[in-house]
Amino acid sequence: MAGGSSKRTWVVEMEKTVKDADKSVEISRWSSHCIYRVPSCIKDIKSKAYQPQVVSLGPFHHGDPNLLPMEEHKRRALRHLLRRSGRPLEDFVAAVEASAAQLESAYMDLGSEWRDGHSAAVGEGGCRERFLEMMIVDGCFVLEVMRTAAGKHDADDYAPNDPIFSHHGMLYMVPYIRRDMLMLENQLPLLLLQRLVAVESGKPPNDEVIHKMVLRFLATSSRPPQSGTGLGLHPLDVFRRSMLFGPYQTVRSSDADTLDTDIIRSAVELYEAGVRFKKSKSSSLHDIRFRHGVLSMPTVPVDDSTEYMFLNMMAFERLHVGAGNDVTAYVFFMDNIIDSAKDVALLSSNGIIQNAVGSDKAVAKLFNSISRDVVLEPDSALDAVQRQVNGYFRKPWNMWRANLIHTYFRSPWAFLSLAAAVFLLVMTITQTVYTVLPFYRDQDNNSSPSAPSPM
Repeated sequence: MAGGSSKRTWVVEMEKTVKDADKSVEISRWSSHCIYRVPSCIKDIKSKAYQPQVVSLGPFHHGDPNLLPMEEHKRRALRHLLRRSGRPLEDFVAAVEASAAQLESAYMDLGSEWRDGHSAAVGEGGCRERFLEMMIVDGCFVLEVMRTAAGKHDADDYAPNDPIFSHHGMLYMVPYIRRDMLMLENQLPLLLLQRLVAVESGKPPNDEVIHKMVLRFLATSSRPPQSGTGLGLHPLDVFRRSMLFGPYQTVRSSDADTLDTDIIRSAVELYEAGVRFKKSKSSSLHDIRFRHGVLSMPTVPVDDSTEYMFLNMMAFERLHVGAGNDVTAYVFFMDNIIDSAKDVALLSSNGIIQNAVGSDKAVAKLFNSISRDVVLEPDSALDAVQRQVNGYFRKPWNMWRANLIHTYFRSPWAFLSLAAAVFLLVMTITQTVYTVLPFYRDQDNNSSPSAPSPM
């Protein structure tokens, strides 16, 4: 500081950015973000769930040493797509470059090594060029993998011994690629895929085409998001939205006296209190309802990728403003009703859990672990169902009736034993009545006065 007249450097820098504190500027900047780095407070629970295993998609894990072997396969996929389409690479570059600012803004905290500010594209080797190259290579690779898995390519399009795009690669490598496409930090904007397909086909595809392509690869049983909702943000967003359709159950005013705010009991405890479990008609996580002692829930397949899927969807809901809390609320609900392997076995026997893991104990551990440190929105949509179930659980008559049913009506032999006991009791009472009745009749006859004799 010379003569006390010059300002400190940090003061000058801060004053330059004061205008960025404007509310409208902040809204515009944050509204475009949809792909996030998962913070340590979330990652520390299970860091492996957020780390891609075989392929990097997008900038956050680009260049990771463990993922570098896939880079050559990506470029081979690009060459095949270019050869098949007959379009020059420069056409794809121009289409993606026109949306480069939108693609950059999709990534929150995108490193400076990928940015050239907001200026036009710079010369060869610049940050913008590196970003465009990565987007095109990764996007074309994803398109090729999804199409090959769906059988959209000719049999001779790739070599029969191709490590990725052959039948052998589809069987052994693609499951890992599919799982990596569920990682929040490993997402590609669907806008990128839309631009690439438009150049390849010569006409812009509608949103449904892109959604169906993604869901056909990630989950064949899922339904596309409702039409008219616009293009999804990225594959994880489309997959999540495909699991959330239809309305939640609404509580009638006449049910107000059954409301309860306690944590819902485990499945076995509810069953012993008379609650029956039933598979819902749809696969939507919204389709959880409680009526007349029956708790209906959607079927959920549990396999090696389930934990990764739920954790990344929950992280997305926590980090993306406006995404809602639906998946988090569902996982919390499942954690409440699953305490042990017995709960999993009960739900599996009713078709609610499809256990592809093998061990009921492992499934229970999965749901108990992924719900740690969850943050629920106040008055979650599943609160109404939870309160109704608890209100039913606390009525003594439901418990007594359930004990009677479980004890005497669970098997035909128990029922026959009960019927025989009731029959013997009735016969004993009847025999007693017929034995005692003549005695009282004689007593009545003896006690009655005799008629006077005639004079």
